[in-house]
Formats: sequence, structure tokens, C-alpha cells
Amino acid sequence: MAGRIRASDIEEVKRRTNLADLVGDYVALKNAGADSMKGLCPFHDERSPSFHVRPALGYYHCFGCGESGDAFTFLQRMDHLTFSETVERLAVRAGVVLTYEEGGTGRREEGPNRARLLAANQAAAAYYVEQLGTEEGGFAQRFLTDRGFDRDACATFGVGYAPRGWDGVTNALTGQGFTRDELLQAGIVSSGNRGVYDRFRGRVVWPIRDTSGQTLGFGARKLYDDDNGPKYLNTPETPVYHKARVLYGIDQAKRAIARGHRAVVVEGYTDVMACHLAGVDTAIATCGTAFGADHITMLRRMMGDDSAAEVIFTFDPDEAGQKAALRAFSEEKRFSGQTYIAVAPDGLDPSDLRLHRGDDALREVFSRKQPLFEFALRQAVGRFDLNAVAGRVAALREAAPIVANIKDPSMRPGYTRELARMIGVDMGEAQAAVRSAAQAGARPETGSSMPPADASAAPPAPRIGLSTLRNSPQTWLERDALQAMIQHRAGIGDELMAQAVTAQVTEPSLRVVRDGIAAALGADTGAPAEGWVDRVATNVPDQFRGLVRELAVAPIPSKDPKRLTAYSRDVVISLLERDLVTLKAELVARMQRIGDPADEGSRRIQQQLMALEMARRGLRDAEQ
Repeated sequence: MAGRIRASDIEEVKRRTNLADLVGDYVALKNAGADSMKGLCPFHDERSPSFHVRPALGYYHCFGCGESGDAFTFLQRMDHLTFSETVERLAVRAGVVLTYEEGGTGRREEGPNRARLLAANQAAAAYYVEQLGTEEGGFAQRFLTDRGFDRDACATFGVGYAPRGWDGVTNALTGQGFTRDELLQAGIVSSGNRGVYDRFRGRVVWPIRDTSGQTLGFGARKLYDDDNGPKYLNTPETPVYHKARVLYGIDQAKRAIARGHRAVVVEGYTDVMACHLAGVDTAIATCGTAFGADHITMLRRMMGDDSAAEVIFTFDPDEAGQKAALRAFSEEKRFSGQTYIAVAPDGLDPSDLRLHRGDDALREVFSRKQPLFEFALRQAVGRFDLNAVAGRVAALREAAPIVANIKDPSMRPGYTRELARMIGVDMGEAQAAVRSAAQAGARPETGSSMPPADASAAPPAPRIGLSTLRNSPQTWLERDALQAMIQHRAGIGDELMAQAVTAQVTEPSLRVVRDGIAAALGADTGAPAEGWVDRVATNVPDQFRGLVRELAVAPIPSKDPKRLTAYSRDVVISLLERDLVTLKAELVARMQRIGDPADEGSRRIQQQLMALEMARRGLRDAEQ
């Protein structure tokens, strides 16, 4: 495994990454002024754009939900990556070759790294797509066409073909510079007594991608009767492919899931394709494993903890499908939203339903969804002999907790009546069982490590941002000046900046930011310009860092990029002039109180007034 990424390489990746281009892969951005772009926030649902990006500064901020950060933060949040994975992804995008250090010694780790394995998978995916168009690949093409997937559909999902030979992809990728060890670690080839050989042979191949479209591994279906392998064969666990953490089709579905707070979980690759082609663009599937906790985590991050969010499962009506549905229900509490199940007529899976009955029939299945707890309830009751007293008692004991845990409390009385009807017991008996189950569920589990809630705990401090500032001309000037100092330090110049941090600021929150700018400026000798905003943010208390980020990305009133420097200096000078005007008014009032122009005190004040005027003119002269 590679060691630590060299810090200078991380800075180079950040320098070469255009934040607007990166964000533009996920969010439609529009110009909002000089060096300012905005769009709908990808982190929360909104109708009016409040998500601002400042490409030159390399920062984004949402004025709706408070999310902010740089390119690394954005990609980590969007694609749910570690910091190292984020740097490696952006390094490939920016064309930066990373150097890895082990324990800070500067020694580069031997062997393939994550970036190389991703590149090998990408090359293999391109090879399989190319092979689908060959004469041998014609059989695979007919297989796909017969199932309703034309060339365009296959191209959209990157479907390819692995030839029947033993070394097709091996030779192709080693010819591109990949080593056999890298191909082994990526799971593209397997190892035997005679060396390495292609893992996938004579199969239709689907690339399994992450949310950004990077190919992590493959799923492959056999085509030929003489293939003694399993019907479906997936990439094994590798440093980049973990089947419990990937969802097929997530790269195609992520935006629709985030936008609509809805996900449809189907069982196969062709089911995902069929759903998307029919207009159900939130469809995804697991890859050779049951739907589990890691998959739920992925979806929750995309949909948010929204009680109105929906996850709809489709399962085959056979015993295996029923077990899968119950496994999904066992994890149901992990969702803050609602879970449903949709079953196609005659037990058809989505791919077959679309093929035989059309797109409308497939879409109709999901409109007839039913709560997953209803399915679990029927399954629980159906396991017992309701003609016997013991069976009815056991069924009630098994099913009552399901009703007690229905998330919407308004629905529990109705399903309690339904439970009594299904089992054939009195309503009072069913109510008592549900009430008892609810009380048992409310008690802390034995051995639980979770501490009791502290009712006396202080509520979280309110978020401090631009929206919390006072609405007054004084505050507007202070805000605009500090905004210019954060965004355009180079244009203002450190000499004027040093004067500006001594200016009077009446708004308490902005006064904290001014002091943060002063502290960062004082310790900034020789520091790179790129980290200026970060250094200001680290010099203010935690609760004020969001305000710093907002000031860093809020649009500058000047629409003309050529006027940014002039505007920035002008607004900072206006802040300093306000101090001079205030001091001048105090001196004039003091001189008027003396009354005698010939008095020594009055003459000193006149000299101070002349010095103030010279200082004011000096500020404006320096601006010219």
C-alpha cells in the first residue's frame, strides 16, 4: 500500500485544479459577477441558487446550508472518498504524478498504487468495449439486442465483451505499460500454475464505477454453454473494489437521487439499464452481495436525512428474493426516510418487464409501491399456523414489533387493526402486543455503550454568517471592506492591508474577522498566496469560520473583472476614511468648545486637522 502523499504534491494538485470545472461536473453553474459563479446546492434541496463558487480563490460556499470548502472538500463530500483518494483522483485529472513517502523518510512505496489500479481498470473497460464491436463480439451484441439494449444503450453504460481467449486483455494492457502484478491487484487477471490469465473470458462485461465514473471493477455474465463458471462473475476484492461499498449505476443515478431524494434498488445490471432507459433514472443495484449498511450510508449521504426520502426495492418473488427483502427490512431503521417494495406482475424482473410490456409498464410498477413493513408483516404472519392458538400467539409476538416500529405514528393504529384482522385476534389483544413491543424497544439494550441523552446539555450555538449581520450602512461598508481584504489581498497590497486592520469595525462578528485578518497578516511573511483564506479562518474561533468562508465567496459588487483591484482598494480606503472623518468631527467639536482660535490647544487641533487631511489625500493619491 502506498505511503503518505508528499505535501508539495498535494499543493500542486490543488493549484492545478480548476474548482469551477470540478464543480461543473456535478452542478450547473452560471456567472454571478467577476470571478463568481452560482448554482443549485448539491448538498441540500433548494429552488433558488445559493451555492457560490470563487474559482480564483478556490473556494465554494452555500449560503443556504453553510457547506463550504475547497476542491478537496468538495470531491470528498460528493463522492464520499478519503482525503488520500481525493488527492489521487484529482492528481489524475490534473496530470500530476504523485510521490509517496513512508514515515516521512521520502522513500517511495514499491508496487502499484491506487491511481495505477484505477488506470488499469479504465484501460480494461475500453478494451472490452472495443471487443464488443468485433466479429467474435457479435454473439454478445445479439444477446444484448435480444434483451432490448441497442448500441447506444450499451455505449451509455460502457458494456463490453471479454473474448474467449486466455490472454486478450493481459496482452493489451501489458502492451500499454501495465505490469502483470498491477493487473493481478486490480482483479483483471487471475493467477494459476502457468502464470496469469484473463479473469473474464467469453462474457458480456459491465464496468462497475464509482460516483465520479471511475471504473473500480467489473461484473460479467457467461454466454456460452460450455462455460462451466458461475452465471455471473465479479471482480474480487481489491484495493479499489469493495463489493459491499459499490452500487452499479450510481454514476448515472447520483444526480437524480440527490435531486429527487429517491432511489430504486434492483437486482441486476440489465435491470438497472432497463429502468434508466424507461425513465426511472434513480435505479441502482448491488454487485454480488446483499444490500447492506455501507450501501445505506452511500444513499443517505446523497439523499440527506430527509424524512420524505424514498428507497424502493424490487426483489424476485422466489424464496431468495423474499430473504433479500427481509434482509433489507432488517436495515430499514438506518434510513430516516421511507422504504418501499415494488413487485412486477407475474414475477417479471424489470429487464423482462420492459422487454415484453414496454417502458410504461415498468414505470407503473414503481407507482404501485407498498411500504416495506407491509411486506415484512405478511412474511412474519405467514410463517405460522393461524388455525392453532399457539400459532396465533407466536405470530402476534413476531409481528407486533414491526407495527410498533412504523416510523409514521399516525399509521400505527390502522396497521394494528390490520394485524388483528390478519391473525384473527381481538383488537385489544393486538393493541396490547404492539404497546408492549414499543415499550420494550424504548428501553436501552443490555450492554449498550450509548450514554443517555443529557437533557440539560446546551443547545448548539447558532451559525454565524452574513445573514446574521445587522442591516445598516455602517455594517455594509465593513462587510464589503473585509470581503475585499479576504478575496483580493494582492490587489490591495500589504501596506494598505496593514492600515486597514487597525480601522474601527462596529459589527461584533466582523470585528472578530478583522482581528483574524490582522493575525494572519502579521504571521504571513513568505507564506504562499494560495492558503490566505485558510490562514484567516484558523485565526478566528470555530463559530466564526463559516463567516470567513462566506466573505471569501460572496460576489463582489463590481461586475467588471478589470475593476476588481480598483474597487477593492476603494472600499478599503472608504473604511479608513470613515475613521478619519469620525476623528475630524471629534477634533472640530473640541476646538469649538475651546472657542478661542488663538488658544494653544486650538492651534494644536488645527495642526492635527491638517495632518488628517493630508492622510486622507495620501490614501487617495496612492490609489491613483
